[in-house]
Amino acid sequence: MDFSKYSNIAPYRGKDVDDAIKRVLGHKEELGAFVAMLVGDGDKEAIGKYLSIIMDNIGRVKSYTDFQKMITAGIFVPTIIGHTMKGFSDSGYDSIDPGKGYLFLSNHRDIILDCALLDYTLLNHNKPLVEMAFGDNLMINQFVEDLFRLNGGIIVRRALSMKEKYLSSIELSSYFVEGITEENLSIWLAQRSGRAKDGIDETQPSIIKMLYLSQRGKGVSFSELINKMNILPVSISYEYDPNDINKGREEILKEQQNGEYEKKKYEDLISMTKGMKDQKGRVHLAVGTPISGDFSTPEEVAREVDRQIHLNYKLWDTNLFAYDYMEKTDRFAKELSDFDGEAFLSRFSHLTPAVRDFVLNSYANPVRSRLKEEEV
Repeated sequence: MDFSKYSNIAPYRGKDVDDAIKRVLGHKEELGAFVAMLVGDGDKEAIGKYLSIIMDNIGRVKSYTDFQKMITAGIFVPTIIGHTMKGFSDSGYDSIDPGKGYLFLSNHRDIILDCALLDYTLLNHNKPLVEMAFGDNLMINQFVEDLFRLNGGIIVRRALSMKEKYLSSIELSSYFVEGITEENLSIWLAQRSGRAKDGIDETQPSIIKMLYLSQRGKGVSFSELINKMNILPVSISYEYDPNDINKGREEILKEQQNGEYEKKKYEDLISMTKGMKDQKGRVHLAVGTPISGDFSTPEEVAREVDRQIHLNYKLWDTNLFAYDYMEKTDRFAKELSDFDGEAFLSRFSHLTPAVRDFVLNSYANPVRSRLKEEEV
């Protein structure tokens, strides 16, 4: 595989890693601000401690794997888990063969934490790490882009014309296919563009379609390509979504403005910060089984990804309560005997009815998805 073809979108390798490390080291204030997002602005002692550890280690980074072990999975993610979660668990990692590359197709709740937690668990299970696809809307400056690409980030170009977007998707999909089938790389990709703000996890078939279109001149059949890609569905489940209210307000505002919503300049950065530093309760990450078989259409593949994500999703009391409350039923009353429903509802008491119902439905929808799968 010729990585130089993809140098404008791929994670840093070789000399690019060295150059990026030098640039990052020249922005100690920005690095300190990033650490503050994790531990809280007021804890100056903790900020200083973690920043010192990072500065001592980052100069030894020579690859993405080094960056994960020494910085992200070594410092950032454990700090987030310790400060903002009551528990973190995972399942399904026995299905991963360390000698193969995989396309991890994941539901998407948090801008960066979903894939960061996956890498953290892969490292703990002695499995190869994943590269991760991110929208370029997050790359607000060179410092942020350096951190992302040092951390295995693959850049997805967003603000393009229709023709440019198609060509960019072909380039991106070619990188995915070549990386996985020729280099045994593993890659994390959200099952849809953007986070599922309503809690409905559905794969966009166009993602699967573009994989094939990038290879259709090479004589490979659709089903053959799908089997070569080793697609692994991933379900990540947060007991509490730190951005639940923000997502609800955004979606209701979008409805009121006929589907139009223009994000403010630093809105994604604010969501990213909130997702990292605010409380999440318990979190579970489940890896499914590689998708294989005879497939004729992208829709068939997307449907199997959805099926596994829905069935592997960890339903917390927040989900079950929201379902019973919105459906006006007591279906899960026995499971909820120790759950404080009034305290949960009080989180949303200040919201307009439309936003409140949207947020509660975002917690209830994973239950609806599971029940539909169980009926099939």
